[in-house]
Amino acid sequence: MRNGREVLSNIIDTQIPIHEKYGGVVPEIASRNHIEAISRVTKKALLEAKVEFKDIDAITPTYGPGLVGALLVGLSYAKALAFANEIPLVGVNHIQGHVAANYITYQDLEPPFLCVMMSGGNTQIIHVKSYTEFEVLGKTRDDAIGEAFDKVARVVGLGYPGGPKVDKLAKEGQANIELPKTHFDEDTMDFSFSGIKTAVINLHHKNPDINQADLCASFQKTVTETLMENVKKATQKTKIKTIALAGGVSANSYMRKEFSELEKEGIKVYMPDLKLCTDNAAMIASAGYYNYMAGYRDDLNLNAVPNLKL
Repeated sequence: MRNGREVLSNIIDTQIPIHEKYGGVVPEIASRNHIEAISRVTKKALLEAKVEFKDIDAITPTYGPGLVGALLVGLSYAKALAFANEIPLVGVNHIQGHVAANYITYQDLEPPFLCVMMSGGNTQIIHVKSYTEFEVLGKTRDDAIGEAFDKVARVVGLGYPGGPKVDKLAKEGQANIELPKTHFDEDTMDFSFSGIKTAVINLHHKNPDINQADLCASFQKTVTETLMENVKKATQKTKIKTIALAGGVSANSYMRKEFSELEKEGIKVYMPDLKLCTDNAAMIASAGYYNYMAGYRDDLNLNAVPNLKL
C-alpha cells in the first residue's frame, strides 16, 4: 500500500472451499492453512507490487479481534519480518481495517463520518472522529449480523458462507413474512439479532415446507430495517450526514440498495468495492499507514487479542 490509498498488490488466499464442507470456519484448520499460505502470499504480494523489503516503511499486522490461532500466525510472521529487516512494526485493529476499506475506494473520503460495521464477528455504529480515533455509538448485544446470516443459511440448508447464499435466494422471494425486531430504550443505539434468528429457525422447524426464498427475503429486510433505524438515530444525535459501510455483510445487495436510498434524505453514503468488503490485506495496510503516520509503533511483545475492542 502506498500513502494509505493506493493499492500496489492485494493477494487473497481464500479458505472458503476448505471450510465449506464443515458448514463454517474450523479454527484449527484455519490456523494450519494460514501457516501454509503466508510465505507464498507474502512473496506474491512483493512480486506483484514490484517492491523489496528495503522499500517498505512499516509492517502492519492485524492483532485482533479474530480467531487467536489465525491472528498469531500473521502476527508472528510480521514480527519476524520486522525484526529481520529492521522495519517498524505497527499493529492494526481488524475493525479499523474494515473502516479503512472506504479510503481505498474513495480517495476523497476523510473523517469525521459514521461507519456501519457489519461482519461475522461485529456489528457496530462507529463515529470515526479521525483516522485513528473512534467512538462506538451502538453495538450488538448478542449475535453479530453476519453470524445471524450464517445461522439462518445453515437452518434452511444453504450451507456456508451464509451471507452470499441468503442474498442470492432472497432475490427469488418476497419479504412477506412478519419477523420480530428487538427494540431497546431510546437512549441506546445497540442491536440484537438473536431474536430474529431464533424466529426464523422456529418458523422453519414448525413448517419445513415454508417458502425459503420468502423467508430469506423477510429476514434480510427485517435486519436491514433494524440497522437503518439506529443509523438514522446516530445521524440525528451526531448531526453527521456522511455514512460509510464496512465488513462482509456490506456486500449484501439488498443492504446496499436500501442504504443508497438514504441519499434522498440528504445523507451521503459510501460503500467499499465488493472485493474490499470481506477480509483482505489492503484495508489493513491502509489503516496501518494512518497509524504509522500518527506515530504509533509496537515492539516484539505485541500479542494477539482475540476480543480486541475498537
